Amino acid sequence: MQLTQPEVNDFRRTLLAWYGENQRPLPWRRDRDPYRIWVSEIMLQQTRVAAVLYRYERFLERFPSLERLASARVNSLLAEWSGLGYYRRARHLHGAARILVRERQGVFPQTASELARLPGIGAYTAAAIASMAFAEPVPAIDGNVERVLRRIIGKRQRRRDLRDAAEQILDRSRPGDFNQALMELGATVCLPSRPRCPACPIRGFCSTRGCGELRQLKPRRRKRNITYAIVQRQHEIILVKRDPGSRLLPGMWELPEVDNEKGKTWFSLRHSITTTDFTVYVVRLAGLPGGGRWIKMSSLDMLPLTGLARKILRVAGIIQSL
Repeated sequence: MQLTQPEVNDFRRTLLAWYGENQRPLPWRRDRDPYRIWVSEIMLQQTRVAAVLYRYERFLERFPSLERLASARVNSLLAEWSGLGYYRRARHLHGAARILVRERQGVFPQTASELARLPGIGAYTAAAIASMAFAEPVPAIDGNVERVLRRIIGKRQRRRDLRDAAEQILDRSRPGDFNQALMELGATVCLPSRPRCPACPIRGFCSTRGCGELRQLKPRRRKRNITYAIVQRQHEIILVKRDPGSRLLPGMWELPEVDNEKGKTWFSLRHSITTTDFTVYVVRLAGLPGGGRWIKMSSLDMLPLTGLARKILRVAGIIQSL
């Protein structure tokens, strides 16, 4: 990025002024508490802001401090995480909390390099926490920021070059606000397919006016049909626990999968996981030979249910929570 120092200063002022007036009132922006910021950043990995908002507040009600999180049972944590997906994030969150309490007496590292040594914290997340909570002057480059930088520069760049550009424009007096301003710009204005260039505060510095997106082919999506059974008696229902050694969703609870000829479809729904789109059929059965365990329906909200199981039970009217 070839900007003179006066241009860099103008870029910073313009972007931060826009952010001050247009930032979304997200709950993790209320203060610089590293615990709250860390939880939000882990939740936001591969998950939309809208999906995180409700779960974030509930999560902090259940685990209001690092110490409470570290002392919690993993199953309790997974139950509260249910519906957010990518459950390895929750396990890493728990593991990192235990390390922080056991080895650092509950004190967070204040640099990105130290934070990156904790489970589940990569380069971007470490930089985001360090800059927002501790004002370390380090750029945080997520997908939104990378897109903004590529469009501003206007030509194909290596990641190292993007980092150099981010280092050059970073406001070292307000690194947390500046990083969030770039993220906010990418999330609300500099959009992937239809950028809102007339509304962009830094369009005067942009080489492409939104045309510099380097498009990647989306992976081909697969389609699959699957059938689950709901088997009830009075106030209990049969669930199946996934093997703790399973590569996908270990230790989570789900409804029993059955052949689609087992009964008449009660209802169906759509569900997507990574590159697979499922058509899910749900049947009601009077019994189920072998496998599964009777679970009290009053305890379902406390179990680490898979996102799909929770969705099915909600549609069936068996649980009310998200």
